[in-house]
Amino acid sequence: MKFTPKFLIQAALLASIYAALTVVLGSFGYGPVQFRVSEALTVLPAVMPAAIPGLFIGCILANWLGGFGMIDIVFGSLATLLAALSTYFLRKHRFLLPLPPVLFNAVIVGTYVYLLYDNSYSIVLTMLFIGVSELIICYGLGLPLLSFIKENRVLNKILETD
Repeated sequence: MKFTPKFLIQAALLASIYAALTVVLGSFGYGPVQFRVSEALTVLPAVMPAAIPGLFIGCILANWLGGFGMIDIVFGSLATLLAALSTYFLRKHRFLLPLPPVLFNAVIVGTYVYLLYDNSYSIVLTMLFIGVSELIICYGLGLPLLSFIKENRVLNKILETD
Protein backbone atom coordinates (compact mmCIF):
# COMPACT_ATOMS: atom_id res chain seq x y z
CA MET A 1 0.00 0.00 0.00
CA LYS A 2 1.38 3.35 -1.06
CA PHE A 3 -0.06 6.45 0.56
CA THR A 4 -0.31 8.48 -2.62
CA PRO A 5 -2.67 11.41 -3.07
CA LYS A 6 -4.99 9.09 -5.03
CA PHE A 7 -4.99 6.59 -2.12
CA LEU A 8 -5.86 9.35 0.36
CA ILE A 9 -8.62 10.74 -1.86
CA GLN A 10 -10.13 7.26 -2.30
CA ALA A 11 -9.99 6.66 1.46
CA ALA A 12 -11.61 10.04 2.19
CA LEU A 13 -14.31 9.47 -0.42
CA LEU A 14 -15.18 6.04 1.01
CA ALA A 15 -15.18 7.42 4.55
CA SER A 16 -17.66 10.10 3.56
CA ILE A 17 -19.88 7.69 1.60
CA TYR A 18 -19.93 5.18 4.48
CA ALA A 19 -20.72 7.84 7.08
CA ALA A 20 -23.33 9.58 4.94
CA LEU A 21 -25.17 6.36 4.07
CA THR A 22 -25.24 5.32 7.71
CA VAL A 23 -26.37 8.65 9.09
CA VAL A 24 -28.96 9.35 6.36
CA LEU A 25 -30.63 5.98 6.93
CA GLY A 26 -30.71 6.73 10.66
CA SER A 27 -32.18 4.17 13.01
CA PHE A 28 -31.80 1.35 10.46
CA GLY A 29 -28.04 1.41 11.11
CA TYR A 30 -28.04 1.27 14.90
CA GLY A 31 -29.36 -1.00 17.67
CA PRO A 32 -29.86 -4.74 18.18
CA VAL A 33 -31.53 -5.20 14.80
CA GLN A 34 -29.73 -3.11 12.23
CA PHE A 35 -29.51 -2.92 8.48
CA ARG A 36 -26.52 -0.70 7.87
CA VAL A 37 -26.55 -0.44 4.08
CA SER A 38 -23.10 1.15 4.17
CA GLU A 39 -21.73 -2.25 5.26
CA ALA A 40 -22.04 -3.32 1.62
CA LEU A 41 -18.85 -1.31 1.12
CA THR A 42 -16.90 -3.64 3.43
CA VAL A 43 -16.05 -5.92 0.48
CA LEU A 44 -14.09 -3.13 -1.22
CA PRO A 45 -10.74 -3.77 0.49
CA ALA A 46 -10.52 -6.82 -1.78
CA VAL A 47 -10.01 -4.54 -4.80
CA MET A 48 -9.09 -1.21 -3.25
CA PRO A 49 -6.68 -1.07 -0.29
CA ALA A 50 -7.69 2.55 0.39
CA ALA A 51 -11.00 1.14 1.57
CA ILE A 52 -9.33 -0.10 4.77
CA PRO A 53 -8.68 3.34 6.32
CA GLY A 54 -11.71 4.76 4.50
CA LEU A 55 -14.16 2.32 6.06
CA PHE A 56 -12.54 2.67 9.48
CA ILE A 57 -12.74 6.47 9.46
CA GLY A 58 -16.23 6.39 7.95
CA CYS A 59 -17.39 4.10 10.72
CA ILE A 60 -15.84 6.35 13.37
CA LEU A 61 -17.74 9.31 11.90
CA ALA A 62 -21.02 7.38 11.58
CA ASN A 63 -20.80 6.06 15.14
CA TRP A 64 -19.82 9.46 16.50
CA LEU A 65 -22.80 11.08 14.76
CA GLY A 66 -25.07 8.16 15.71
CA GLY A 67 -25.03 9.15 19.36
CA PHE A 68 -24.49 5.73 20.93
CA GLY A 69 -21.37 6.89 22.73
CA MET A 70 -17.69 6.17 22.99
CA ILE A 71 -18.09 2.39 23.21
CA ASP A 72 -19.77 2.34 19.80
CA ILE A 73 -17.18 4.71 18.33
CA VAL A 74 -14.26 2.60 19.58
CA PHE A 75 -15.50 -0.98 19.36
CA GLY A 76 -17.82 -0.62 16.36
CA SER A 77 -15.03 1.04 14.40
CA LEU A 78 -12.55 -1.60 15.57
CA ALA A 79 -14.91 -4.30 14.26
CA THR A 80 -14.97 -2.52 10.89
CA LEU A 81 -11.17 -2.16 10.82
CA LEU A 82 -10.63 -5.84 11.63
CA ALA A 83 -13.21 -6.81 9.00
CA ALA A 84 -11.60 -4.57 6.37
CA LEU A 85 -8.12 -5.98 7.04
CA SER A 86 -9.42 -9.55 6.95
CA THR A 87 -11.32 -8.89 3.73
CA TYR A 88 -8.14 -7.55 2.15
CA PHE A 89 -6.27 -10.75 3.07
CA LEU A 90 -9.11 -12.89 1.69
CA ARG A 91 -9.16 -10.98 -1.63
CA LYS A 92 -8.52 -14.11 -3.70
CA HIS A 93 -11.57 -15.89 -2.23
CA ARG A 94 -14.59 -14.03 -3.61
CA PHE A 95 -17.33 -15.78 -1.65
CA LEU A 96 -15.48 -15.42 1.66
CA LEU A 97 -15.08 -11.64 1.33
CA PRO A 98 -18.31 -10.72 3.17
CA LEU A 99 -17.63 -13.16 6.00
CA PRO A 100 -15.25 -11.02 8.13
CA PRO A 101 -17.72 -8.12 8.47
CA VAL A 102 -20.47 -10.59 9.36
CA LEU A 103 -18.41 -12.33 12.05
CA PHE A 104 -16.66 -9.32 13.59
CA ASN A 105 -19.83 -7.25 13.76
CA ALA A 106 -21.94 -10.11 15.08
CA VAL A 107 -19.52 -10.82 17.92
CA ILE A 108 -18.10 -7.39 18.78
CA VAL A 109 -21.10 -5.16 18.08
CA GLY A 110 -23.56 -7.81 19.25
CA THR A 111 -21.78 -8.06 22.59
CA TYR A 112 -21.69 -4.36 23.46
CA VAL A 113 -25.15 -3.65 22.08
CA TYR A 114 -26.48 -6.37 24.39
CA LEU A 115 -24.43 -5.36 27.44
CA LEU A 116 -24.76 -1.60 27.21
CA TYR A 117 -27.80 -0.64 25.16
CA ASP A 118 -30.47 -3.25 24.75
CA ASN A 119 -30.69 -6.56 26.58
CA SER A 120 -34.31 -7.26 25.70
CA TYR A 121 -33.03 -10.28 23.73
CA SER A 122 -30.38 -12.75 24.84
CA ILE A 123 -26.78 -12.00 23.88
CA VAL A 124 -26.84 -14.89 21.40
CA LEU A 125 -29.98 -13.54 19.72
CA THR A 126 -28.53 -10.03 19.60
CA MET A 127 -25.37 -11.39 17.94
CA LEU A 128 -27.51 -13.46 15.59
CA PHE A 129 -29.69 -10.46 14.61
CA ILE A 130 -26.66 -8.33 13.84
CA GLY A 131 -24.90 -11.21 12.06
CA VAL A 132 -27.91 -12.02 9.88
CA SER A 133 -28.41 -8.38 8.93
CA GLU A 134 -24.69 -8.15 8.03
CA LEU A 135 -24.99 -11.35 6.03
CA ILE A 136 -27.93 -9.99 4.04
CA ILE A 137 -26.24 -6.64 3.37
CA CYS A 138 -22.73 -7.95 2.64
CA TYR A 139 -23.73 -10.88 0.46
CA GLY A 140 -26.88 -9.32 -1.02
CA LEU A 141 -25.46 -5.87 -1.80
CA GLY A 142 -21.70 -6.13 -1.26
CA LEU A 143 -20.89 -8.97 -3.65
CA PRO A 144 -23.03 -7.54 -6.47
CA LEU A 145 -21.33 -4.16 -5.90
CA LEU A 146 -17.93 -5.84 -6.17
CA SER A 147 -18.97 -7.63 -9.38
CA PHE A 148 -20.22 -4.35 -10.84
CA ILE A 149 -16.91 -2.64 -10.05
CA LYS A 150 -14.82 -5.48 -11.46
CA GLU A 151 -16.85 -5.64 -14.69
CA ASN A 152 -16.84 -1.88 -15.27
CA ARG A 153 -13.75 -0.77 -17.23
CA VAL A 154 -14.06 2.87 -16.22
CA LEU A 155 -14.29 2.05 -12.50
CA ASN A 156 -11.44 -0.44 -12.85
CA LYS A 157 -9.24 2.26 -14.34
CA ILE A 158 -10.19 4.83 -11.71
CA LEU A 159 -9.78 2.44 -8.81
CA GLU A 160 -6.93 0.45 -10.35
CA THR A 161 -8.49 -2.79 -9.10
CA ASP A 162 -7.04 -6.27 -9.52
